[in-house]
Amino acid sequence: MTAFIIAARRSPVMPRAGAFAALAPHDLAAPVIHAVLADAGIATDRVDELVLSNALGAGGNPARLVALAAGLPERVAGLSIDRQCAGGIDAIGLATALVSAGQAEVVLAGGAESYSRRPLRLAVVPGQPPQPYDQPPFTPWPERDPDMTKAAAVLADRLAISRDAQEDWAIRSHARALAADLPEIVPVLGQGRDGFARHLTPAVAARAKVLAGSVTTATAAVAADGAAFALVVSPAIAARATRSLRVVAQATLGAAPDEPGLSPLPAIRAVLAKGGLVPGDLQAIELMEAYAVQALACIQACDLPLDRVNTKGGALARGHPIGASGAVLVARLFHDLQTGPGLAAIAAAGGIGAALLLAP
Repeated sequence: MTAFIIAARRSPVMPRAGAFAALAPHDLAAPVIHAVLADAGIATDRVDELVLSNALGAGGNPARLVALAAGLPERVAGLSIDRQCAGGIDAIGLATALVSAGQAEVVLAGGAESYSRRPLRLAVVPGQPPQPYDQPPFTPWPERDPDMTKAAAVLADRLAISRDAQEDWAIRSHARALAADLPEIVPVLGQGRDGFARHLTPAVAARAKVLAGSVTTATAAVAADGAAFALVVSPAIAARATRSLRVVAQATLGAAPDEPGLSPLPAIRAVLAKGGLVPGDLQAIELMEAYAVQALACIQACDLPLDRVNTKGGALARGHPIGASGAVLVARLFHDLQTGPGLAAIAAAGGIGAALLLAP
């Protein structure tokens, strides 16, 4: 058995401490879930499970809060996962596995993240006062656990991807986002567009603050709040839907932890191989832009057709709600695919990459 996506939506993405600063993840998720179910014509009591990616919450089971806030039946227990940036695609991959195994027929899957509401974290060290920290370790070896921005700058140097090239990509991302119709967005708190997209010019980009090496605030995605979900269903349910896309393949694979920007490459190559496709076969590609250099490096290494990558803008023009970002890519892809296959791919800290291949 295979699985299909019959609806996908997302909230606008808003920078941290912006329009969604007061909203918890379940507040962001509930209206998106309502829209997904309405699009599909599926009643809440048909939902078997909800899989939620959340990276910055306080633990517990935020998927249960989301399920209850969205008015799903109390029997929907909710499954929370955390694979950082890759989690949104992983949630959809897990939903696909549940449906393919016959364990469920209708599964809501995606991510919700409130960077604004993330808790303060303290590490307990015996004999010392609790120590605050912002980022947990992603490897057991500090020398192979780089700061993400510094790693992006090192990658740019190694691959000779100039600051000008990174800025050109960021300018393209903003311009395309501003010009695009984005039917996947569900208005939340009266907001119907991503809050960060702007008229980025070469002059403005040139004045951007340097974060590390050639990486600047113009070429790195901002921390953000947002939610996105897809409805993954069995072939029997998909046969009655007005629109459906088949999940051809999904992969999440590890790579070198000290070069996280290239971590999507094995996953991209794996799903293309499973689908019997080459990059030129892809009609649309949604590639995460945590950093402009990361997107450019993946495009070059996988020979992705440039004219089909992030044609309506990317994360540089909207922001990065970590646990939701992969699902945002899938929601965007779902609304663009018409006649051919499409790819969503994302990198995650610790040298992890996730990719999803869809086809009509």
